[in-house]
Formats: sequence, structure tokens, C-alpha cells
Amino acid sequence: LDAMLPTLGRFAVHLVHGVTGSGKTELYLRLIDAVLARKQQALVLVPEIALTPQLEQHFRARFPGRRILALHSGLADKARTENWLAAPAGDVLLGTRLAVFTPLPRLGLIVVDEEHDGSFKQQDGLRYSARDAAIARAKQRAVPVVLGSATPSLESYAQALHGRYQLIELTQRAVSAARLPDIELIDLKHIPLDNGLTRPARAALGETLARGEQSLVFLNRRGYAPALYCPACAWVAPCPDCSARLVLHRTSHRLKCHHCGHEAPIPRACPACGEPDLKPLGQGTQRLEETLAACLPTARLRRIDRDTMHPRAWAELGEAVRAREVDILIGTQMLAKGHDFPDMTLALILDTDGALYSPDFRATERLFAQLMQVAGRAGRADKPGRVLIQTAFPDHPLFRYLQRHDYAGYARELLAERRQFDLPPFTRQVLLRAEATTMDAALAFLQRAAALAPATPGVSVFPPLPAPMARVARLERAQLLLQSTSRQALHACVRAWRPLLETIRPRVARWSLDVDPMVF
Repeated sequence: LDAMLPTLGRFAVHLVHGVTGSGKTELYLRLIDAVLARKQQALVLVPEIALTPQLEQHFRARFPGRRILALHSGLADKARTENWLAAPAGDVLLGTRLAVFTPLPRLGLIVVDEEHDGSFKQQDGLRYSARDAAIARAKQRAVPVVLGSATPSLESYAQALHGRYQLIELTQRAVSAARLPDIELIDLKHIPLDNGLTRPARAALGETLARGEQSLVFLNRRGYAPALYCPACAWVAPCPDCSARLVLHRTSHRLKCHHCGHEAPIPRACPACGEPDLKPLGQGTQRLEETLAACLPTARLRRIDRDTMHPRAWAELGEAVRAREVDILIGTQMLAKGHDFPDMTLALILDTDGALYSPDFRATERLFAQLMQVAGRAGRADKPGRVLIQTAFPDHPLFRYLQRHDYAGYARELLAERRQFDLPPFTRQVLLRAEATTMDAALAFLQRAAALAPATPGVSVFPPLPAPMARVARLERAQLLLQSTSRQALHACVRAWRPLLETIRPRVARWSLDVDPMVF
């Protein structure tokens, strides 16, 4: 705090790297207190709508009599409009990414909590990074910006290592008796699965329940099962509009596409061969809830995913957990961030191996952050925490760093790899996406676009390719990548190129330019 207070009234970027439970929120509150004493305003950005009501209650209790406003898409249109109009006269504005554009004439501080989170990047329509927009706005208004995370993005961490951001490290948990949880790996090559759970995982859940403590089981896949499968002919239910499989939702008796929203009834028999005995393939949170209810019949379970939760339900959930009305929380990434449950001592993490060998170069960075966040839910008070991770690859370097809670070591290793392969943050990228009714039309548009790209020293234009998810909502998708080690050169190229794209005929259904793309 002593290093940050002198920067009030001028532009500075502080990267607060604090382990989970280290008191980052308390640091924000003390800074905001100093800003309010100067009769200025504070803007606090959070990644999830679900976290906003909890944070809002915290702020109202800390700053009684101050005008605390919230802006996020979970609000009714009328309330959202009223808060937008009231913001210039308010004291503290809490919001998700769009709140970064709210008019605040007395702005004195911007806080971006969980700055690494991908939800700060708007992925459709007007594409922007709220984190980067917050830094630009802070520079424009000559105020400090605080970026906080237990696992900072590699872009921000690299800036701190180069001295452009001030790095502030919080290495201990705020509760003196609390310590970081022990992380254990369950090797799936030697211990078999039974309905998605190993024997040690079941035993740990049972022991925690017997002690009267709470557990979290993390599976980042909602629905009952990722696919419906025919054992006779290997048919798997496809989405007719996407390059994806339909997800089985047993509670609603539907098959749903999580990309385009298409829904269909569960077929009575295989459409390909007529086999009536169709099987769920894989496991989602609904099926996991069913499994846990069968093996731990006395446990009080609560499932947390987008099928069960809405913004107002989070306050009720927090009260139920703290009142010890829940023994086991089963959840997706919605449950991984920001929540403080003092009696939760066990975190069980399932089915994460796919990200270890993903073609997305950011996949392991995201996985490490996600696992650190989930692990951070355990042992936040005076009771020791324990984390179990089921994996078939226990020797992967990611787990070695994770067990030591060594974000800095893993970040430096990833940065060395990125530098070797000329990947961000050592290069800058712009992605041109095109969607058309046929793949040939999308690729033809991009080939014409590549031919029109101005020859710019230091800027590489890669050939157009089909997107990894090649079809969504009946449109074929392709993409073209521009890359350079110089942001100035890349922006100069794109400024000259952008008007030329409007001249391409025939037009496609939709095209867009994405600066610093996060999803390919």
C-alpha cells in the first residue's frame, strides 16, 4: 500500500500478484478509501457477473453512506440505465467489462480484479480488451490502475519483468493461520476410474464429509454428458448447424449445442442403425451430481453451472454454504474465482488433461490459472486445505510448478517458450475472420484480403485457413493471421488495410478484425 499511495494523482500501472486468499480485496479497499478521501471516484472491474453482488455487499459494508453502483448484464434494463446515468455523481462503480466506458468525471483509480481472466476480452461485435482499455483510460486521465491476480496474464507479467509495471507480490494468506493447500496428483494410468471418480477421490470426499467440513468438486463441463453415443455403430449425436456434438442434458430431456443454442429431443433409437440402447459418453456436472448422490447418499449437494445459476442466486448460495447447509459443491469455472468459503477444506479437480496438449498456445497458461484458482478455494481459514487432481500426465511440468504454488517459475518457463517460437507477448497479432455460407467463399474472401494487405516491413501475412471450429450456426468460418514484433508497424499496416477490405466483392456474410486475439 505504501508503494501505491504516492501514485494517486498520476498515471502508473501496479500489478498485484497475490496468492489466493492473500488479501488483494482488502488492498483495493484501502486504496479506494484514500481515493474517496480525495473526493474522487473509483472504477472496479470484475470478470464475472456472479461476483458482482457479493462484491457490492462487501463495498457497501465497508463504505457506508457512499454511493456504490453496479453495471453488468445481469441487471434489468431499467436498473442498468439508471446506474449508468447516476455513475457521474457516484463514488464507486463496480462492473464487468463494459463498465470501463462509463463516464466518471472525478475518476481517481481503476482496479481490474482477476486481470488475467479471458472474459475481459469482448469476443464478438465491437472487440476490445477491457483490461487494456482500462490502462489506456488511466493514462488518458492521469490516474493509477491496479491489475490484480493470483496468476497474472503473461502479457502483464512480462511488462512487470521489464519494469513498465510495478510488481507488488503478496506471498502469504491474509488469515495468519491459513496456509496454501497441499496439492496431490492421482495418476489415472495406475488407478482406474469408476463413473469419473477414482477410489482415492471418493475416500477423500467421504473423510471430509465425516469431519463435518465442505468440499468442492470441479468439472468444467456442464450438462449430463458431452455426447450421446450408439455402441452398435459408433454414431454420435451431431449439431446440424455446427462442427460440434450435441451435449446431453438429462434433467431437461434435451440435446443442446453449447455453441449455437440448437436443441433437439433425445432420440428413442439410433437414427443411423436403429439401436435403442444409446449411451451417454463422458461426464458433465449433471452426471457427476448423480454419481456423488449415489456414493455419498447423506451428503447435501449443490450444483453450480450456467444451467442452475443466475446473478441473484449467488447471494443465497453464499449464505447456504456459510450456514453449513451444503456439504459438497459441484461446479464449473463459475465457482473457481473470488469465493471465500472458510469451511471448505477439499478441492477435487477432474478431467483437465485435454488442455495439456491443445493446439492453442495459451491453453496451458489458462489451465494453470484455472487450477490455481480452484485450489485456492481450499483451506482459506484456520483449517488445512487439500487439493486432489486426477490426471493421466502427472509428470507434466505444469503440475510440478502447481504443487509448489510457483506461478513465477512457470510463467518464466512459458515466456521462454513464447520467445523461442515468436509468440505473444513477444509478437503482436491481428486476426481477420470471415464467415460465409460455404468454406470456399470464406477462403476466397481471405485470399483476396491477403493480396490487398500493404507490404509492410516486419509484418508477416500468413495464408488463410479454416477456423478450428469450422462451422457455427450454419456459417463456415475461416481466418487469416497478421503478425509482427512491432505493434506500431502492425497497426500502420492494419490502418491502411482496413478500408481496402470494404472493396472486396463478393461480400461474405460477416467479417471482423480482432487485435490481440485470445481465441482462434
